[in-house]
Amino acid sequence: MRETILHFEAGVNEAVIGQQDVVRQVLIALLADGHVLLESLPGLAKTRTVKAIAARLAATMRRIQFTPDLLPSDITGGETLLQSGNERMLQFQPGPIFGNLILADEINRAPAKVQSALLEAMEERQISVAGKTHPMADLFLVMATQNPIEQEGTYPLPEAQMDRFLMKVLIDYPSPESERDMLKLLRRETSEAPGEIETLAQEVVFAARHEIQKVEVAPAIDNYIVSLVNATRHPKTLDAELARWIEVGASPRGAIGLDRASRAHAWLDGRDYVTPDDVRAVVRPVLRHRLILSYDASAETVSADQVVDKLVAAVAVPA
Repeated sequence: MRETILHFEAGVNEAVIGQQDVVRQVLIALLADGHVLLESLPGLAKTRTVKAIAARLAATMRRIQFTPDLLPSDITGGETLLQSGNERMLQFQPGPIFGNLILADEINRAPAKVQSALLEAMEERQISVAGKTHPMADLFLVMATQNPIEQEGTYPLPEAQMDRFLMKVLIDYPSPESERDMLKLLRRETSEAPGEIETLAQEVVFAARHEIQKVEVAPAIDNYIVSLVNATRHPKTLDAELARWIEVGASPRGAIGLDRASRAHAWLDGRDYVTPDDVRAVVRPVLRHRLILSYDASAETVSADQVVDKLVAAVAVPA
């Protein structure tokens, strides 16, 4: 099972060159059954990463391009009046949210009313329209993208929605070697006919998730996870500088996310138990978007990752 998943990961890395860490984090989210927010400057393969995963997974991909004139019904769908002979009836027409992999492209380009249409689907895996509840597919993953610059005409995601993303993944520039390989890959793609892509069955993902649920988490690791999350809420007990930087700490979803992501990380590394290194490997993408930093942190150009790193350094590691 693990070898099959690693083979799937290698196939995605062949299509998205130089972003192995990003692909691994998105794979962890897929195995942990959590949603992902991808953030980077334009042209750094956010959309390509999602498309590469969707192309190698036997699943339905839906793309929603978020714009200021988008309506909530454009996402969820709505009831349509149909006429058959003399009889009229209302029938629900599903929107693009009813898929397996949902690419919410430039999610911060739509106003809050449209963004809120995703809240119920992301947390409860269902959509309520006209008093009726419509369940989502068993495999349901929202992969949203946003641009950290060009803030004109954007609407920041509300904290309630940010908290529903299991991980926030930051994409950086590739290395010069990876960029040269990328140019060669794109030349091949434009000059050669596309070959058949081997796809991963959804049942394999579900079976892998079942194995990950059996990964053992010792009480000491539970204490470590809770201590990390609790430190974001009471930073003054650890460090005066952290207390100046953090305005609002992580919710209990932060602890749940660390538990799920660290178990998936351990399983991918071939272990059936979680170590502190597994928790530290996922702590940045799981917590960086759950912290609200203070004005002092902004004035001192302190990033969320720097705050998380200082938290990790201050919290004792279990023996």
